[in-house]
Amino acid sequence: MEEELKCPVCGSLFREPIILPCSHNVCLPCARTIAVQTPESEQHLPPLLHPRGTAPPAAAAPGPGAAAGSAACLDSECAAGGGGDHADKLSLHSETDSGYGSYTPSLKSPNGVRVLPLVPAPPGAAAAAAAPRGAGPTSSSLTCPQCHRSASLDQRGLRGFQRNRLLEAIVQRYQQGRAAAAAKCQLCDRSPPEPAAVLCEQCEVLYCAACQLRCHPARGPFAKHRLVPPPGPPGAPGGGGDGGGKGAGGGRKLPTCAEHDLENYSMYCVSCRSPVCYQCLEEGKHGKHDVKALGAMWKQHKAQLSQALNGVSDKAKEAKEFLVQLKNLLQQIQENGLDYEACLVAQCDALVDALTRQKAKLLTKVTKEREHKLKVVWDQINHCTLKLRQSTGLMEYCLEVIKENDPSGFLQISDALIKRVQVSQEQWVKGALEPKVSAEFDLTLDSEPLLQSIHQLDFIQMKLPPVPLLQLEKCCTRNNSVTLAWRMPPLSHNPVEGYILELDDGDGGQFREVYVGKETLCTIDGLHFNSTYNARVKAFNSSGVGPYSKTVILQTSDVAWFTFDPSSAHRDIVLSNDNQTATCNSYDDRVVLGTAAFSKGVHYWELHVDRYDNHPDPAFGIARINVVKDMMLGKDDKAWAMYVDNNRSWFMHCNSHTNRTEGGVSKGATVGVLLDLNKHNLTFYINGQQQGPPAFENVEGVFMPALSLNRNVQVTLHTGLEVPQCVKQPKLPNN
Repeated sequence: MEEELKCPVCGSLFREPIILPCSHNVCLPCARTIAVQTPESEQHLPPLLHPRGTAPPAAAAPGPGAAAGSAACLDSECAAGGGGDHADKLSLHSETDSGYGSYTPSLKSPNGVRVLPLVPAPPGAAAAAAAPRGAGPTSSSLTCPQCHRSASLDQRGLRGFQRNRLLEAIVQRYQQGRAAAAAKCQLCDRSPPEPAAVLCEQCEVLYCAACQLRCHPARGPFAKHRLVPPPGPPGAPGGGGDGGGKGAGGGRKLPTCAEHDLENYSMYCVSCRSPVCYQCLEEGKHGKHDVKALGAMWKQHKAQLSQALNGVSDKAKEAKEFLVQLKNLLQQIQENGLDYEACLVAQCDALVDALTRQKAKLLTKVTKEREHKLKVVWDQINHCTLKLRQSTGLMEYCLEVIKENDPSGFLQISDALIKRVQVSQEQWVKGALEPKVSAEFDLTLDSEPLLQSIHQLDFIQMKLPPVPLLQLEKCCTRNNSVTLAWRMPPLSHNPVEGYILELDDGDGGQFREVYVGKETLCTIDGLHFNSTYNARVKAFNSSGVGPYSKTVILQTSDVAWFTFDPSSAHRDIVLSNDNQTATCNSYDDRVVLGTAAFSKGVHYWELHVDRYDNHPDPAFGIARINVVKDMMLGKDDKAWAMYVDNNRSWFMHCNSHTNRTEGGVSKGATVGVLLDLNKHNLTFYINGQQQGPPAFENVEGVFMPALSLNRNVQVTLHTGLEVPQCVKQPKLPNN
């Protein structure tokens, strides 16, 4: 509270505080030092704006009797009128370009509030009669040192401002409490010292009762010392003062009106926000203002202040709790710092241990390489030495043979000897006299990346990403495709670089990655029909991979719904009816595939012949995705089909025709295709009756519905059909 009781100018406790129009307070002595007088003709022009070398009439030179410490306001709102135009002019003027060498910049009070600079007092300020004749009248103003708002003084001067008696009383009580707290025994060895009971005027020492009996007895040389009660605050028993400002009646003196000294305040002017007396209401400027009873407004404002204090109290309570939280945070930081230091030491020690182990492994490799080279060289030395000794012996023997003069004996052994010499010469082939190994070691240790990594070793501020949340409302299945969507939890600040989506095999097997990327929506195609899949997702960043989300169960469709695929069809194929009806622009057969792919389960679809002219041979069946599309279905090894005319049908694969069966198609006929991948066979139907035996056995892999036709045929596809249960007796093939 002490900061609230200090004057913003002098920094000391308030002395006779007055209330400025801006509701701030200032000491009356300090107010005298910051008041300034300005000629009315120049009151809107600050001294700094006068031409260089000229001074305003009121500020030519200091004269005797001038008010000491008068100050000129240099702030943007210090003009006498306080108007916006003058403030704008002043704000454009630089304090460092005033033209006055003796100008002193603005200072700050001990409270940190800006205080107006002191300038020489204007001449003639002591007496208005001393002003030169012809000079205009002057006006006084006072600028608040806190908000810098300027207020003009009337003929009463500073007496026109109200005394803040409430603040004065609070300061007095504060001083009394501080003085009472300061009156402690000066010889006590206790902590805190006992309150003082007496003061020795000769020793000038405060004693408590125990210390006075022990250290200052009333005998001997101390007998003539005078013991008096300790000095107390003004108005306290034993202290000086006037009894705390009480009057003769013992009660606090009621404040009187500033304009009518004999009248006490009895009402409150709401418009002016100040207490007024009855005479102010009758004769003064408050006659037409909204005036209310002083006691009622006192209670009302007390209630408002109490309510506001409750809010401040709540905030103060929150601040105290926050301070406790911060102190706990300090302790946690200390503990975590020690933990991280230990962790760092352990990690660095582990790196050193790993480097030591790796060094031992590398030294072992160098040793092995050296031993291998030495062994190879020693083996080559021994081998070469042996060969050299044999060759030397042979040469010496041959020289002795050449020395003999017996032709017949020489010729008996010369052939064999020549062959031995030639064989010995052939042993020294090219490369035999070259070392098999070099002295250099073909081992290079690239430690630069590791050294760079060590230099770049630093803490990362990221943590593992949290668990993604699957958005079940956006997850769906369609045919043999599933779509999954997910998002990160709210208020998640850990960065995410991507996601990993995993799916099992639809048969309770292990999970496998099906998507890695930054998107939060993924569609997986080509799954098995009538199967149950489990899916989960996790996020990752540079710190690692986060935990898995909850597992979602997805059920693919029991039967397939699909259409003809315009993207993979031959360019002569024409599709209509939402890609369910196909025809052709060419007289040659062209192939079109379905949009579904089958690798498991039993699937059945039908094709209705809408138009059939000139007895063409359309083909129905299945194919791989890379089937040839500019010839009849079944002529290559990528398709299995039944082609049919108006009388009979054939099965065809790799251009091999088999199982001719009577019975053809016409306009309005229906051709059914049954693909049973559980039994790995393919069966055809015409008008609900099986056409021949199962057409193909041992079909395995991924297949797509397929059709080939020319311009004489138009076919409409029907899908999502149940597998036929009752099958009519098949027709016998006609061999």
